[in-house]
Amino acid sequence: MTITPDLDAPRVATSDGFTDAVTVAFGDPASGLCGTFRLGLAGGGTASGLAVVFHDREPAAVVAEGGSAVADPSRWDGVHAAGIDMETVEPLRNWRVSYAGDDVSLDLELEASGSVAQLASDDPVATLGGMLGFEQPVTVRGHAEVRGSHIAVEGLGQRGRSWGSPDWTAIDRTRTVQAWFAGGAVSIYAIAATGRAHGEEAVSAAIMSPHGCVFSQEPRLSTTFDADGRQQRAAMELPLDDDSPPRRISGEVFCGTTLDLGRLRLDCSFLRWRMNGDEGIGRYDVLRRVEDA
Repeated sequence: MTITPDLDAPRVATSDGFTDAVTVAFGDPASGLCGTFRLGLAGGGTASGLAVVFHDREPAAVVAEGGSAVADPSRWDGVHAAGIDMETVEPLRNWRVSYAGDDVSLDLELEASGSVAQLASDDPVATLGGMLGFEQPVTVRGHAEVRGSHIAVEGLGQRGRSWGSPDWTAIDRTRTVQAWFAGGAVSIYAIAATGRAHGEEAVSAAIMSPHGCVFSQEPRLSTTFDADGRQQRAAMELPLDDDSPPRRISGEVFCGTTLDLGRLRLDCSFLRWRMNGDEGIGRYDVLRRVEDA
């Protein structure tokens, strides 16, 4: 699959179980503001939205909404849910994201800052998860209002597209890890199948920069969880080739929250990352089935 501008737009649903989504996550260390916004389409007919915003380490907005009517399923600016609006200014290059909630509002402009990382159909994560898609690192600029305070936003982030028909009876847990630095971004996706032993996951990892995208062949992700299963610290080791030392990245969670999504539980967090003396910021989400739902 070649990533072309038309893939920026929603995909045509191929079944009732088909889902399509665009996700934007960002962090601004200077202002202490970070967040994740997701707009989704189910079966091409109804919309869902997820908005999670943190300020000064505390949740400022946590909203999940499903079953919303769709004005125009062929364009993301025709999809609205959970107070989120997204607009494609130039496919694969520029976008706008706005959010309006009770205590928080944001208007953000996104600009692609690195190469696209594609989740190909033969990737083990795509095979097990039933999803295809791609990711791009972005720079984020704009402004926000948080509980009456005006905040200028200038940070880093990532925009992702995903579509397919995931089978959650076969999936126990998914993990999305992203680290954003001034010179590029790192993404790891890990999926654990139902009934597999601990540590047996399908894993895909990409390093994105303005000069290209490189995939790690045997990525490793280690995480320290607390007693309730929430992520606290993480480390990534990304071997590239026999001639280069692996990239090593470590980070600690500085804010997080848990959302009850019915049959699923989302542990959403943001970390401060370190790599070869450079400091970055990023996201670490764990989505898992709730056995007694």
